[in-house]
This record gives sequence, structure tokens and C-alpha cells, in this order.
Amino acid sequence: MTEIEGPLVLFDGVCNLCSFSVRFLAPRDRTGLLRFASIQSAIGQQVLQRHGLPLQNWDSFVLLDGDRAYLKSEAFFRSVRFMRRPWPLLGLGRIVPRPVADWLYDRIARNRYALFGRKPHCMMPSPELRAKFLG
Repeated sequence: MTEIEGPLVLFDGVCNLCSFSVRFLAPRDRTGLLRFASIQSAIGQQVLQRHGLPLQNWDSFVLLDGDRAYLKSEAFFRSVRFMRRPWPLLGLGRIVPRPVADWLYDRIARNRYALFGRKPHCMMPSPELRAKFLG
């Protein structure tokens, strides 16, 4: 697998909420370093496998930063650090005990298709966003 430069966000490409999150995060990336790939893509599957994470029935986005893979609420709180102000303030949510934050994350993740819908195929990035996508 090719070495990935910069932090990578893996997301469920058919989930409307997940796709919205990427379209929200990407233009607010103050560092310009974030890259994106759907969990369903070849790169996404390789990254999951390399980190010993499940390849199917996925209910979390992943933030790969350096050699570490962050999941659920930790991935969310760490990803907002890359955004322009005022969004990094959401990272203060890390003071919430992780079991509580992950419990809330899990409730949303398990019901994301019912609440926000699902696409029949992976999100097609806009031309501006395409440069930030891997695979």
C-alpha cells in the first residue's frame, strides 16, 4: 500500500450524514492536509485491514493520523482540530468521558440511514473536493 501523506478520514460513502460531514469538513480544513476515502474504496479497505479493523458492517468514521487510527467520538473530536475557527472548539467535547461520548456517537451511527438516508452508491466528490480524495 502506498504511504499516505497527511491525516486521512475514512467515511461511509453511501451514508448521507457521512458524506455531508466530508463536504462540511473539507473546505474548512485550515491545514489543507486532510485527505478522504470511503470505507468501501480499495484504499479504505486496505487501511482498515492494516489497522485490524472490520471491513464490513462499519458504523464509525476513522481518522488516521500518523500511525494511529481513531474511531467514533475520538475521531470526531480529533478531526475538528484541523478546521478553522470556531469549529475546533467542538474538541472541548473530549472532556466528556469517552464511554458517554461513544454511547451518543453509537446511537447516531446505528440510526444514520434511518435519520439521514442512504445513497445507492458512494458519494461522487465535486471537482474541488476530488483533489483531496484517495482512491
